[in-house]
Amino acid sequence: MLVELAIRHLAVIESVRLSMRSGFHVLTGETGAGKSIIIDALGLVIGGRGSSELVRHGCDKAEIEALFDVPVGHPVGETLAGLGISAAEGDQLVIRREMTAQGKSTCRINGQIVNLTMLREVGERLVNIHGQHEHQSLLRPEEHLHWLDLYGGVRIAEARREYDGVFERYSAVQKRLQELQETSKQALQKVDLYRFQADEIAAAKLKPNEDESLLEERRKLANAEKLAGNVDGAYRALFDGGKGLDSINKATQRLRDVANYDPGVLQPLAEQMQSAFYQLEDAAFQLRDYQEQIEFNPARLDAIERRLDVLAGFRRKYGETVADILAYLQTIEQELALIDNKDDLLKQLEQEAAVERELLAAAAAKLSALRRECAAELGASIERELRDLHMERTRLVVQVDTIVDSRGPEIGGVPAKLTKNGCDQVEFLISPNPGEPLRPLAKIASGGELSRIMLAMKAIFAKVDRIPVLVFDEVDTGVSGRAAQAIAEKLSRLSASCQVFSITHLPQVACMADTHYAIRKQVEDGRTFTRVEDLDEAERIAELARMLGGVEVTGTTRRHAEEMLDLAKEKKAFPA
Repeated sequence: MLVELAIRHLAVIESVRLSMRSGFHVLTGETGAGKSIIIDALGLVIGGRGSSELVRHGCDKAEIEALFDVPVGHPVGETLAGLGISAAEGDQLVIRREMTAQGKSTCRINGQIVNLTMLREVGERLVNIHGQHEHQSLLRPEEHLHWLDLYGGVRIAEARREYDGVFERYSAVQKRLQELQETSKQALQKVDLYRFQADEIAAAKLKPNEDESLLEERRKLANAEKLAGNVDGAYRALFDGGKGLDSINKATQRLRDVANYDPGVLQPLAEQMQSAFYQLEDAAFQLRDYQEQIEFNPARLDAIERRLDVLAGFRRKYGETVADILAYLQTIEQELALIDNKDDLLKQLEQEAAVERELLAAAAAKLSALRRECAAELGASIERELRDLHMERTRLVVQVDTIVDSRGPEIGGVPAKLTKNGCDQVEFLISPNPGEPLRPLAKIASGGELSRIMLAMKAIFAKVDRIPVLVFDEVDTGVSGRAAQAIAEKLSRLSASCQVFSITHLPQVACMADTHYAIRKQVEDGRTFTRVEDLDEAERIAELARMLGGVEVTGTTRRHAEEMLDLAKEKKAFPA
């Protein structure tokens, strides 16, 4: 459950800290007082979209912090573990969200920084906020499949995973088949060119890095005379007329003769010079050997130039380097092999596709059968819930139809189209009154009926998804009288299994709450502030009287408010 919610500098809220309880909570207040801002804050703390415009004017940032008490074994624990987030002591979870006036957002779970996607994964396990947009989801048949699969829980989830795996394999084979058909068609138009290019490159007998080695060899041959002259000069400077090594040897000997007089300084110097002599002597021998290897070969140089000209022509046509040219050769050889073996490959892929198509059809049939079972259960469950909401004569059917495709495999005697969601299309059909045919929900349901159908579904799904906090933003829109009382009683009963929050303008709903918050807007020193008051018994009577009587609160409305609260206590003590 949500234990505490703290809000600072959000819209018209300067600072609010609410301590929550279990059960049913309502938030009431005049239109525009800021009730929805409380819900918006809760939405932000579970990963909703934020905006710099929500930061209170004149403030640097908005801050929202929520403390949740999570029962042991709740699914959010697995989500946290999967994200690498450590759980807090005592099964408590602290979520903090900051938004700056510059539009930057920072999220933390138990002090650990997370991104919005991670926050959303955790938040959707903790809080479900129902607003008017969810009414609209009932009007979109494409959303109905999602509702049905959600209701099916583990049964449909497992069948869906099986179907998704086969669909992924089937799609991959189909993609390879299509690519082969398109590639071979394009390559067929270039086959003569490819064969000429492959023969030309193969005939050249290119070797990896050949251009680099040829350039190095050409550099040596083109500068052979200069190389020989300088190497010979260096060698002679050390050994012949230059007498370089002889001079160093004599200098070393002189130091050795006097090293005993100052061994601390002269002995290391003598050893250093002796080492230098040996190194230079070795270098001189290497110069001599190198000089003997210098090649004066104009014919070889001419051959290298011709070979480099060939490579230059290949580079202009096929790639910047020999490695690129060889890679291009490999590519066109693969294309040619593809063309040569196209028929065999096509046959092989078509056989694979046929096998996967059969497996996919079987998985789709299994998934569809489970959906039809769950559809019957869901329809019956919604009707039971609607009876509690004074829609006892309403029939609601979750209709599952096969998407027809004349070229598709037969599923249940119908050629079916296999999509990423299976072969089914789902739509909620309703008959509000006896004798009327079932029709699409989107075409005949009123706003009040939609509110009650959505509440009925939330009551059902609360048992399935184990979300501990449910928030209803004016779920009672479009209802009054007995229907409003029925919604209030349903919300109260729902709060026995989870924590329920509701924004309402109806006193019938407000009086059934276990906790009542009043949202007030005030202006002080030219600035607007929203206050949240946790009402006691007397304050609840005054608030209910205001909701009943409007601006004027009379003795009659107060007595009526007291009577409503007394009746609500009886209802909660002895629920029907």
